[in-house]
Amino acid sequence: MHGRRDPRNGPESVVSIAMVRVAVVFPGQGSQFPGMADTWASHPAGEAVLEEASTALGRSIRDGAHDDAALATTAFVQPALLACGVAAFEVLRAEGLSDVVGVAGHSLGEFAALVASEAIELRDALDLVVVRGEAMQRAAEERPGAMTALLGMGAEDAEALCAEVRGDDELVVANRNSPAQSVASGAVAAIERLEALAKERKVRAVRLPVAGAFHSALMRPAVQPVLDALERIDVRAPVFPVAENVTGELVTDPARLRELVTRQVVSPVWWEAGVRNLIAAGADAFLEAGVGDVLTKLMKRIDPSVSAVAVGSPEAAAQAIAGAGG
Repeated sequence: MHGRRDPRNGPESVVSIAMVRVAVVFPGQGSQFPGMADTWASHPAGEAVLEEASTALGRSIRDGAHDDAALATTAFVQPALLACGVAAFEVLRAEGLSDVVGVAGHSLGEFAALVASEAIELRDALDLVVVRGEAMQRAAEERPGAMTALLGMGAEDAEALCAEVRGDDELVVANRNSPAQSVASGAVAAIERLEALAKERKVRAVRLPVAGAFHSALMRPAVQPVLDALERIDVRAPVFPVAENVTGELVTDPARLRELVTRQVVSPVWWEAGVRNLIAAGADAFLEAGVGDVLTKLMKRIDPSVSAVAVGSPEAAAQAIAGAGG
């Protein structure tokens, strides 16, 4: 894995992995694809996580990840992505990951970050995510909504665009991802109006493959079930800071973590703020653990001077830690 380039040694030289301080980030819903768990099952550390998760859920994560019907439901996809994220992190640890500055997870990915930081146990996280996924699925059915990414547009401009077409419907900037990407969430009709306006203004809008208007007030029916589930879970002080979605702040206090996780389902994701806070805390490189490379691509927009590597397989994890990849 490459760190920041060392200007003293020319453009092709890179700082050794031993000198790099790492932040690990975990993707959220929308990153899933058929067979996504297979690669992690090929490594003993990853296989152990997937087996534990499958036992806890009462169904095979690997088999479910090959079931198109299961992959279309929030109730399965959320725990499956959590399991893949934690499996990836455990593979990284087995390959020698050290000097972690902090962790962050985008939306659902935050629960993998909480497990990686040892703030909560995997089985507790799975229980919580199952409740969250089922509650969000019900909320999406009760209050239909959608999400669309606005490419090349920061949060302030996205909010102005939303304001033009919001009307009486729910429509918010739900993900503040980078200076060049925001995601809007809201009622289906409002999202359709927003996409039409974006096309008129020559802004590219991409509908996300999610079941509802996540991180908006339309998810409010899901808050109480999540709160009830959290009350049954022991939340400890993390071994390294967690960049929380709701504010972007680096959190080490377990009471604060509990509060923000409760609010997350109806609050915007301040992703760019969290990443910048991890950089300010000393992160030289970011490893995206789990499924896909969405967050790695966002890093290029947030701070291109910081290295970002998508770790989508055990082989990629070994390369990243050894310094051969990147």
